[in-house]
Amino acid sequence: MAPKNDESAKKVMSKGAWTAEEDSKLSQHIEIHGAKRWKTIAAKSGLNRCGKSCRLRWLNYLRPNIKRGNISDEEEDLILRLHRLLGNRWSLIAGRLPGRTDNEIKNYWNSHLSKKINQKDNRQEVSTAQETTSQLRTRVAAPMEEEGANIVGSSEPTFDVNEFFDFSTEGSYGLEWVNKFLELDEDRCLTEKR
Repeated sequence: MAPKNDESAKKVMSKGAWTAEEDSKLSQHIEIHGAKRWKTIAAKSGLNRCGKSCRLRWLNYLRPNIKRGNISDEEEDLILRLHRLLGNRWSLIAGRLPGRTDNEIKNYWNSHLSKKINQKDNRQEVSTAQETTSQLRTRVAAPMEEEGANIVGSSEPTFDVNEFFDFSTEGSYGLEWVNKFLELDEDRCLTEKR
């Protein structure tokens, strides 16, 4: 049986926004010891944070090679092309954009680019639907006008009855299966009576 953790022995971790003091402590500790073993960094740096929180703070905000500022049009175009190619693999996309983090690219995609693409697709669908509808109307209207001229000018129907109904076979009219079924049914009834 595992030992029970005492509630008083648990260390309460800080949550919420990071302070400037915490940022400097984390940066100094990583300069000295390196960015590895985040659980020990959190414990030995004097921060009251968990290892995951320290790792995310360093990777997304404090690293010296992070590019700050708005995403340029070239970067946006590259994100669109890479997303089309790779899908939602944000870390792979971020690897091709120096100085940008996967979290930043994911957030930018979800807040800006996906909405732009959806609006663009909706406009294209509407215009395609309108073009298709107008094309169908012109295709249907032309033959109807020709048929209408024939119908107005003559009192005879414009279709051939023999095309729709085939009276060439005499006798069973393609209902042989019904006759076989009835014969089988009669044979079964006769065997049951015996």
